[in-house]
Amino acid sequence: MLPRDPHFQLRLAETPEDLRAAQRLRYNVFVAELGGSGALVDHDQRLEKDRFDPFYDHLILVDTRRDRAALDHVVGVYRLLRCDQALKMGRYYSEDEYDLTPLKKSGRRLLELGRSCVHPEYRGGTALVYLWNGLADYVLEHGIEVLFGVASFHGTDIGALAQPLSYLHHNHLAPPWLRVRTQPDHFQTMDLLPPDRIDRRAAMLAMPSLIKGYLRLGGFVGEGAFVDHDFNTIDICLLMDTARMNAKYRAYYTRGHAG
Repeated sequence: MLPRDPHFQLRLAETPEDLRAAQRLRYNVFVAELGGSGALVDHDQRLEKDRFDPFYDHLILVDTRRDRAALDHVVGVYRLLRCDQALKMGRYYSEDEYDLTPLKKSGRRLLELGRSCVHPEYRGGTALVYLWNGLADYVLEHGIEVLFGVASFHGTDIGALAQPLSYLHHNHLAPPWLRVRTQPDHFQTMDLLPPDRIDRRAAMLAMPSLIKGYLRLGGFVGEGAFVDHDFNTIDICLLMDTARMNAKYRAYYTRGHAG
């Protein structure tokens, strides 16, 4: 069972302060740590934000021991957009990078995930599992059938990531009805090495923990990568059909409430 930490609270952001604290964590991770940027990044206030934030639910993990006044209390975050919210906004965030036509035509209830990050001091512990538990509760509450979103490798050198990208392409490519594809003007193949030249161990060592978590659950990837120079990343699209989720890990991530 997931050990309960009395200092952790897992909930949706409820106040402007909650949202600013989530944006502060995003700034510290995506801008200060990873070198990203963006049109609405506020360097003076140290907030990573964009025009999509008001339309999303923000799942936050709070450590009550940290300084709320300094916006330091949020130690994990997930940004969530249901298909009904996307209709109000008119689009999904990831449509700049991926053609989502197969998903939008599927008739399934969709949830876009994004801006997932954990405070450096909480990585390798239970924080990510708390977030996954909260995400599972949200999926069950809203009857979500397909989850998707962009996940990132640090850096923009596609050759340096030949092992993990090729491994994903040859072993975890989504079935045709789920197979979104990088927008044509930005398409970067992930088929960089033939199967017999892929070192699985090296590929997995180079894989961010979030991506490995989706793969354990039975997730897939879309076709092609996107080089995001603003955020200093190479992005892939992760997809999860909740009906096909790996039963072992489904039980692990959905039992009980984390907060």
